Amino acid sequence: MPLSLSDPAWYPIASSDDLPFRHVYQGQLLGRELAVWRADDGNVNVWENRCLHRGVRLSIGINEGQELKCQYHGWRYANRSAGCTYIPAHPADAPARRIENRKYPVREAFGLIWSAANDDQPFAPFEGSEGHNWFALRPMPVAATPDDVVAGLMRLAPDDQPADILPNLAVKLGSAIFFVQPVDADRSVIRGLLPEKPADEITALRHYNEMLSKLRDRLERAAAKKPAPKPLEPTYEKVSVELSTMPDIAVPRGNTLNVVVKRKWQSGDGVIGFELADRDGKHLPTFQPGAHIDVHLPNGLVRQYSITNGPGDLLSYVIGVKQEGASKGGSKVLVETVREGDVLAISEPRNNFPLRRDATRTLLIAGGIGITPLLSMARFLDKSSLPYELHYFVRSGDTVAFQSELEVLHGSVDTHVGLGRELVKAKVTELLGPYQFANHVYICGPGSMLEMVQETATALGWPDEAIHFEYFQNTKPVDASSAFDVELARSAMTLHVPAGKTILETMRDNGLTVASSCEQGACGTCLTGVIEGEVDHQDVYLNKTEKASNTCIMTCVSRAKGERLVLDI
Repeated sequence: MPLSLSDPAWYPIASSDDLPFRHVYQGQLLGRELAVWRADDGNVNVWENRCLHRGVRLSIGINEGQELKCQYHGWRYANRSAGCTYIPAHPADAPARRIENRKYPVREAFGLIWSAANDDQPFAPFEGSEGHNWFALRPMPVAATPDDVVAGLMRLAPDDQPADILPNLAVKLGSAIFFVQPVDADRSVIRGLLPEKPADEITALRHYNEMLSKLRDRLERAAAKKPAPKPLEPTYEKVSVELSTMPDIAVPRGNTLNVVVKRKWQSGDGVIGFELADRDGKHLPTFQPGAHIDVHLPNGLVRQYSITNGPGDLLSYVIGVKQEGASKGGSKVLVETVREGDVLAISEPRNNFPLRRDATRTLLIAGGIGITPLLSMARFLDKSSLPYELHYFVRSGDTVAFQSELEVLHGSVDTHVGLGRELVKAKVTELLGPYQFANHVYICGPGSMLEMVQETATALGWPDEAIHFEYFQNTKPVDASSAFDVELARSAMTLHVPAGKTILETMRDNGLTVASSCEQGACGTCLTGVIEGEVDHQDVYLNKTEKASNTCIMTCVSRAKGERLVLDI
């Protein structure tokens, strides 16, 4: 029967023993090359064997446990999702969500790794598979068509015990079952299973290896006398040149995923942990360290929470929620109303606080609930064996959140308890020290602490591009008393922004679909380019250099200082 690239049948492509931890195996099926690797959590990945950047084989890449790293230019892809998590040529940016390698379905069963060309047919064990401790034989590559290999296996059966043909190129000879892996139109691999582990493994392996070697030699001699079949030619989607540049970070506000609250627990005094998982047990979208999600709450509010997970940990997202006495309804609803088993809507992850992995020194400074994005960063750096220092400032020992997760980190992790403002500033000054090339500091916590660390770092000679920060909210008063016009250069529209209304609201009122998230100048989602006019910056997202450049604006809070702004939208 002719092979098809879209054949939905499942075939063995490797033995379980071919996938030790931190190894990448090159598999082949139906003319396609596959990169097959086992992550540290035991999950087996089967991907198209090429990096999306330059097409280099990922089978010669580096298995880092939860990410696969291309050897050529260092692009990294996440366990389970195959989404790109880091591009060294753009170390200060988060890769586009659409950069995701092609995945193939995979199952591990009976000592073999199984895959298929697509998900059209669910994996089903072969007849009679139950109740046995299957033992995998050594594979035998054969330069012959799969159909000829099946016919050759049939002829091995004695006259008094004919072979049984099983579905999907499988043959049963006595108690042994042989599966033919269709590598290509003219190449196959025979993979055999015995129903029980033999008492003498070496003798059994030698016996079947000799039998299959003789069969291989006969089949290859016969194949050499026949016209060679046309090889299967899989098509590969071209990689857009846009992948070499960083994407727009905006996510349409209406795009949500439904997740179930799998676990809720007290992570520290005043901090509640939530584990959010897909309702069907599938993996969630790829994220990068520093990423956050929008959580749509039962009372209609939308709030942003950082993901604390490490690399490739995509079966759930873990967030930390601070119990705020003066909450306006966000954290209060999550803490007091939402229970385990409840379903919530969340956005795909977005990242306005990306982590560079090319620093000679990475300093992470957290205050209170600000530990959440920095915990994720520390976990990524840990898995990559990159040095870092994490300093966590808390009011008391009871308020330390995610204590057990911090204790298993291998980097330099210090918790500073009960220090007053002046002592915190003195400690931060000591930690930062004078700026040195390729040093980077990441700060997250209360607004006053962020401003103090930024001012201290600047005084010590740290440039703005080496100081990374994320505010959870904009606590500064917003002056919306001015009125002005905005020209939208690419939309060919001129709009009047009245006092009391934001640019973002005005654009929406005039039928424009504009991405946003926090709408208080903290998350960066509504960032828009400025072509002309002077901006009255009222956000906490942009740093001093970016504000001074007057080239961008946060349309949710910032305004025009004059009568007119021209925006690149």
